[in-house]
Amino acid sequence: MANGPASNSKIDERSAGHSSPGIRQSLSPRPNRDAVTTIREDGSRLFLHPADVRGRFTTARRWSGWLLIMIYLALPWIPVGGHPAVFLDIAGRRFHLFGFTLAFQDTWLMFFGITGLGFSLFFITALLGRVWCGWACPQTVFLEHVYRRVERWLEGDAVARRRLDAAPWSAAKVLRRGGKQTIFFVISAVIAHLFLAYYVSVPELWSMMSAAPGTHWASFVFVFVFTGILYFNFAWFREQLCIVICPYGRLQSVLIDDHSLVIGYDTPRGEPRGKAGMPGAGACVDCNRCVQVCPTGIDIRQGLQIECIGCSACIDACDEVMDKMKRPRGLVRYDSMTAFAGGRTRWVRARILVYAGLLAVGAIVAAWALSTVRPANLGITRLTGAPYFVTAEAVRNQFLVRLVNKRDTPARFVITLPDAPAALVRTGLEGTVELAPLAEDVRTLILQIPRARYAGTFELTVHVTDEARTFSLEKTLRFVGPDPELLKEDGK
Repeated sequence: MANGPASNSKIDERSAGHSSPGIRQSLSPRPNRDAVTTIREDGSRLFLHPADVRGRFTTARRWSGWLLIMIYLALPWIPVGGHPAVFLDIAGRRFHLFGFTLAFQDTWLMFFGITGLGFSLFFITALLGRVWCGWACPQTVFLEHVYRRVERWLEGDAVARRRLDAAPWSAAKVLRRGGKQTIFFVISAVIAHLFLAYYVSVPELWSMMSAAPGTHWASFVFVFVFTGILYFNFAWFREQLCIVICPYGRLQSVLIDDHSLVIGYDTPRGEPRGKAGMPGAGACVDCNRCVQVCPTGIDIRQGLQIECIGCSACIDACDEVMDKMKRPRGLVRYDSMTAFAGGRTRWVRARILVYAGLLAVGAIVAAWALSTVRPANLGITRLTGAPYFVTAEAVRNQFLVRLVNKRDTPARFVITLPDAPAALVRTGLEGTVELAPLAEDVRTLILQIPRARYAGTFELTVHVTDEARTFSLEKTLRFVGPDPELLKEDGK
C-alpha cells in the first residue's frame, strides 16, 4: 500500500528524510478542506500522478468511456437520411439530427434542447450526485481513458512518473517526454478535426485537409487554435479545469442534499484509524490508497468536497484493501450522507419532484414544438409605406411573401387563398411556385378589390401545400382600407 504517492504528513516526513531535493519537491501536501491539494504553500503548481486502480467501477467506467468516445468518433460517419447522423451545417443554415432536419428559421427549438439539458443535469445531480462528471463528462472521459493511458504506457505507474519528474534531463527522459507530448498533440489534432467534421461533414473535411491551408484559412485557423487548446488542457491544465473553471462543482452544493447519492467515507466504521490488529482501531488502516488514486488529489475521508468528481476510483482502491484485509467492502462507497449518518435515504423528495416536473413539462412542450415543424416556411409581411392605396377603380394592399424550401430535394408548392372574396384580384404570386433544394423565394403579392365591392377591412388566409399534400402551411393577413362610407361619398 505504500508504493503510491504518500499524502499523510508523517509519511511525507519519512520520505523526505531519505530522498533527494527533487523527490521532496514532488511529494504531495496533505489534503485538507481549506486548500486545493494541487497548489503548494508557495503558490506553485503540484502535478498529480494518480495511481492505477482496478475494480468493478473502474472497469465499468472504462467501458462506458470508450463507448462514448466511439459514439463521438462515429456520428459524423454514420449516414441517416442522406446526411451524417449529426451534421450542424452552419454554412447551409441547416441542422441535421438523426434524420430530422431543422432550418435556420427553426433554431428557436434549441431553447428546448438547452433547457432540457440543464434540467436533466439538475435532476441527475439531485438524485445521483456528480455521476456526470465522473462517468460522462468529455473532460474526464478523454483525460482518464485516452491521455493518461498514453502517459502510463510511456512513463509507467505513478511512482515511475514522479521519479521521472525528479530525474535530471537525459536522452531517455527527452525521448519519453517528447514522445508523450507528440502523441498528445496528435490526439488533440484528431479530436479537433473530428469536431470540425460535425460542422462541415467528413468528405468536406477531407477536401479541406487535402488542399493548401490558405484555401480554407478560417477552418485551418479554427483547427489549429482548437488543437492548441485541447493540447494545453489535457497535457498541462487537466484537473484544474474542473477545480478552477467549471462552475458545476460549485453548483453541486445547491443541487444536492443529504439524500443525494454521493461517494463518501463511513466514518463510524472507519474511525479511529489504525493498523490491523491494533486494539480499538476502526476498519480504516490509514494506507492513503484512496488519496493516491484520486485524480483531483483530495482525501475522501474528510467529507464531500467540490473537487470530488465522483469518479469512484477511491471506492475500488478501498475495496481492494478491504479484500486483502479480509474485511467487508463499502468503507468508501456510493451512498447518501443521511445513510452514512445511520439514517434512511429518501429517494422521492421535493426537489426531485420539482426537477422531474419541470423535465416533464419541458418534454411535452418540446414534443409539441417539434410537431409544428414543417418542411417549408412561409412568411408574409406588409410592404413598408402606406398600408393601402385607393385608385379610381380599386383598393389595393401590398405584401411581401417569403417561401422557404427546407428539403434537400426540389419541391413544388401550391398557393391558394381559399376564403378570398370572389372580387379579389391577386397579382405577383402564381398558383404554384417551384423551389430548388434548400432555397427560398421572395415575391411581392398585390391584392386589390373594386371600390364598389369593398365593404371594409377583412381577413383572408394564404394556404400553402406541396403537390403531394403531405403538409400544409397557413398565414392570416388583414386587408385594410378606408371607411366604406367615406369611400362611397368620395366616389360621388
